[in-house]
Amino acid sequence: MKIAITGKGGVGKTTIAAGLARYLAKEGFKVIAIDADPDANLASALGVDPEEALSITPLARMSELIAERTGATPGTLGGFFKLNPKVDDIPDRFSIDANGVKLLVLGTIEKGGSGCICPESTLLKALLKHVIVRRNEAVILDMEAGIEHLGRGTAEAVDALLVVVEPGQRSVQTARAIEKLASDLSIKKVFVVLNKVHSLDEEEKLKTYLPNLPVIGTVAERETIRLADLDGKSPFDIDESFVADIARIKEGLVKAIGAKEAAGVN
Repeated sequence: MKIAITGKGGVGKTTIAAGLARYLAKEGFKVIAIDADPDANLASALGVDPEEALSITPLARMSELIAERTGATPGTLGGFFKLNPKVDDIPDRFSIDANGVKLLVLGTIEKGGSGCICPESTLLKALLKHVIVRRNEAVILDMEAGIEHLGRGTAEAVDALLVVVEPGQRSVQTARAIEKLASDLSIKKVFVVLNKVHSLDEEEKLKTYLPNLPVIGTVAERETIRLADLDGKSPFDIDESFVADIARIKEGLVKAIGAKEAAGVN
């Protein structure tokens, strides 16, 4: 199960990504969670202590690693460097354990933009492709709204794209834009997770705004989730209703993409 999760900033996609990763790990799956959002906070959502989460060095800032693998100094544009750097050992060497989930924090490429031809971009894209295409774990990828940096080959290997939508037209418009990007990148299965929903009427209204995107699950608005974020805790550890919502999303994904139910089998 290789799942990419995206949506407008602030809709709660990191909460959903962390919940899904934790649930799969609880069921016995080997799980890699990748924080590919510039506003990296997946560690905290997974239940990592806030101080420890702040101490994590993103891969994009590991200058020595980037130079070693690409043959070029990070931050440089042009010149010569390896376009296919060695990345197969990175998930095991540079991930941290987050409550049974193997967490990788990619970080932000600060010079040249995410589409730059630079050592950082080359290494991170190669790593994403390796993890999604070649690794035999469940992969949960927490992304920003844009999905272009996945690259066509990597995107085609994603089993499903989850677009998290909250009540509001800006969130709906972002979902429609992502739907178009996903089609351009040949991602076959795109689903919506409705988050922060207050009522059944609100849920039904959101569905009418997104007629071409099937809703695979709904997570209700809860004070416990907000307080968990405030306290630097994972709602997965303190809210059984949230876990039940995540379980339904997981079951929907299993049916939609044909993933195996047996724990630890992908």
